[in-house]
Parts: sequence; structure tokens; C-alpha cells
Amino acid sequence: MNHTPITIREHGLFAQQQLIQSLALDSHEAQLEAQLLLQTALKVERAWLIAHEIDALGANNHAEFQTLLLRRLQGEPIAYILGYREFYGLKLCVTPDTLIPRPDTETLVEAALAKIPLHTKVEILDLGTGAGAIALAVADHRPHAQLMAIDASENALTIAQKNAKNLNIANVQFLHSDWFSTINPKRFDLILSNPPYIEASDTHLQQGDLRFEPITALASGPDGLDDIRRIVQDCLVYLKPQGWLMLEHGFNQAQAVADLMADSGLVDIATIKDLGGNDRVTIAKNPLIVSTHWH
Repeated sequence: MNHTPITIREHGLFAQQQLIQSLALDSHEAQLEAQLLLQTALKVERAWLIAHEIDALGANNHAEFQTLLLRRLQGEPIAYILGYREFYGLKLCVTPDTLIPRPDTETLVEAALAKIPLHTKVEILDLGTGAGAIALAVADHRPHAQLMAIDASENALTIAQKNAKNLNIANVQFLHSDWFSTINPKRFDLILSNPPYIEASDTHLQQGDLRFEPITALASGPDGLDDIRRIVQDCLVYLKPQGWLMLEHGFNQAQAVADLMADSGLVDIATIKDLGGNDRVTIAKNPLIVSTHWH
């Protein structure tokens, strides 16, 4: 019998259908993921894939592609399978030790860049840096800024340092710390954080990508605000006079976060919406003025 070899394009279309059925992806997303999995199995760029779509897929490549596809069909996040995720124009390595950077978090980067002059030396702290997404995006766009990025997970810090090296970004220093615990008394112009903010009982933690991500980077107590409380409570010791605190949070937590900030004495509190129109980042300022003379 004459078996016509199955082409790369046909494998892609078949995978696309399976992704739509198993994961309820829309057709565009499924097509993109099928292409990315094929590129990974074949170790090629997208342009090569398109140019060779009527080629047959070799046995080794086929086996590799099936393995990757099966992992995805079982729900494993595409970013972990590929080993990277794009964020704010940067290609970041990610592993199951780190949260997968989300487009929503680019709102926090935008908010920070809006407050940082281009040619001024400012000092910035990124709390709970994970793969380094926020710190590296800010550092890349503000080369005169000095950033300190901390995380309680040594494994996450290893990934963040690898990302800084791969991207050739030198103005970020990494430190192992549980929030502020090992930071020497020092004040920053900006403190940024995308802390865990999901309620511990939230059923979403057992669904989709979240099942595969580190729970410590996602959930934070009964109301999801335990870590945010700690950050807000301690931040004034580490913020320069007129310095800003900027926190990402859940779409329904803006008022609670703003109240915590007001209670701690922060001022000029404002909430910024993400691209989906949800409240996503709340910012506030240390009201202290630098004293120009001693009394």
C-alpha cells in the first residue's frame, strides 16, 4: 500500500483540532500553540515552518512533537513546555519554579515607567520577582535606574538571574529575601510588586495553568490579601519621601488595597485598569517631605 507521508501542515491542523477540543482554545490560539509546539520539536523558527509546511515530518520529530502535544493536551501550560514566555518585548525563560508572566502585569510596568524619568538615577525594588519579568522590563527601558529584585524562592532567583544574563541587562541586583526581611535599611524611589493575591479557597487554583504554577506565588490567605498587607504595612520604612508603592492585585481587590494604603498613611492613591478594563494596579505615595533643615 502506498502511504502518503503526513505533512508538517497536516500535523499542525490535527494538533489544532485536538487543542480546541481538549482545552477549549479559540482557533487562533490553537493554531499559534500548534505552530509553537512544531517549532520546538523541529528546533526551527516560524519562517522555516511556513516555508516547509508541505514537507513530511520525520519519525524522530514526530515522536518529539507527539510528546509535547500530549503534555499540552493534559493541561500543562504552553510556557512551561516551551521554556519561555514573551513579556514586554523580552523573551524570558520560565520553569515550574516561577509564575508565568501575564499580559496584565505589563500594566504595572507601564505605571512604573510613567513615574521614572529617562535619564535620572532612581532606585527601585521589585518584591517577589519570580522570573524577573517586571524588574527586567523596567531595567531595560530605564538604563539609568538601579533595581533590586528579591524573591523568597532560590530557584526562581536562579531563573531571574539567567534571564538578566541572557538579555544582557546589567542594572538589576538579585537578592534572596522573604519580602523585606533581608534588605538592609535602605530607601527606594519606587517599590513594585505583583504579589500572590488569590484567595486560598479559590477554585481557579485547581483549574487551567494555575494547577501547574507554584502555589506560593499565587495564593495569599483567606481573602488573598495577606502578602499585600505585609508589604503595605512595612513599605514606609523602605520608601524615600515622595516615593511610590505600586501593587498588582485581583480585579475585585482595588478598594481593599486602597483602604490598606490609606490606613498606613500613604497618599495620592490611584487605581489603573488593565487592557481588559479590570482594576489591576493600585499606586500610592509616601507623603513625607525631605526636611531641608534641622530643628
